[in-house]
Formats: sequence, C-alpha cells, structure tokens
Amino acid sequence: MFEEELERVLPPDVPHRAVLIEKASRHLSLIADANQYMNLTRISNARDAAVKHVLDSVLPWRFFQQAQRVLDAGTGAGFPGIPLAIVLPEVRFTLSESIQKKARFVDSAVEALDLPNVHVSSDRAEALASGKRYNIVTARAVAPVERIYELFSKFVRDGGRLLLFKGPEVSAELAQLRSKYAEAKVIHTYDLPDGLGARTLVAIANHERKPRTAS
Repeated sequence: MFEEELERVLPPDVPHRAVLIEKASRHLSLIADANQYMNLTRISNARDAAVKHVLDSVLPWRFFQQAQRVLDAGTGAGFPGIPLAIVLPEVRFTLSESIQKKARFVDSAVEALDLPNVHVSSDRAEALASGKRYNIVTARAVAPVERIYELFSKFVRDGGRLLLFKGPEVSAELAQLRSKYAEAKVIHTYDLPDGLGARTLVAIANHERKPRTAS
C-alpha cells in the first residue's frame, strides 16, 4: 500500500526515485509494525505517511546535495534523514535520536534498508555538532527556531549551517533570531498535496559565515 502511494506523490525529478519508492515503502512498513508496541508516529494512513513523512522530507533535496556530512537532529522514526540519504547516496548522514528505543529502531531500519551512508547515534545532536564533522544540521518539527539556534549556536558561529523544516508561520520566530546576530531566512517554500499544509525551509548561518569543511 505504501509503494502505490509513493508512486503517486513523488515528483519525477527526485533522484533515485525507484530506489526511494522501494526503500521508503519498506521503511514505512517497519514503522507501522513497530508502532504496535512503541509510539513512533501518529500517522497511520498510507497516503498521509507517504506525503507527510517521505515527500515532505525529500522535496528540498537540492539544498543538501552539496554537503559532505549532514546531521539530522532528533530524527524520531528517521525523518528527514532516511529519505534524504536514499536520494543523496554520496552524502554522509548521521541520524541523532536521544530516546534509546527510537534510536534502536532507526538503527535496525537503516540496516534493513542497506544504507551505507547513514550512521545512527543516541548521543545528543548538539554534542555531536560541537566538532567540525558536519556541514549542515537539519531538524524537522523538533523545536522553535530560537531554541534550535540556542542548542547549535556554536556550530553556527564556527561556520556551520542549519536547515530547518518548518511550517508557514515562521516570521516572528525569525525576527527574534535575527536580533541574536544570526542570518536567518526562508530559502524554500512548498505545499503538500491534499491540503496537508504549507512548508518552509529555513536557513540559519553566521552573518560572517566561514565555509565549514567536513573531515
């Protein structure tokens, strides 16, 4: 059921589309099975899962394709990290989830999906980002923009970039953040089908951003 919905909703120009349909379908099936004994997601409808989890994760893929290493903070059941890792196999992804049982689930899903460019960690994302390993830290529906910036301010000051998946009402959050000497702006907007909502991709960087090299 997931495969058919993904075939319907995914755009034709998404990279590795056939692989994404196959592996994302398996990922959603694993989530559905695990959801019987742990709370991974409240979305149970196949169409909504295809749209709100997979499509929402991959629509901004172009903004990640030049990175060497990406940290997905608070990945939950594996979003947006797993779908992005499937369409961008040349980019290394670390999926951070501090809730141990969720981290174990994501790790087992990554193994089942055979994703060699993905590593799962139960360490807190802000601790992982404190080194210089990542070009981008991303997060989806984790916390308000200002809170995320507070957690990753050192990463931003050192030249890293935050790319945050947010809803449409972010203007007030961004105005507060700009007063803290960070450059914050909406770089991409898109609408999900079936009236499931508008989305924005917010970029946050230091005003005098230095290129961040991942090793």
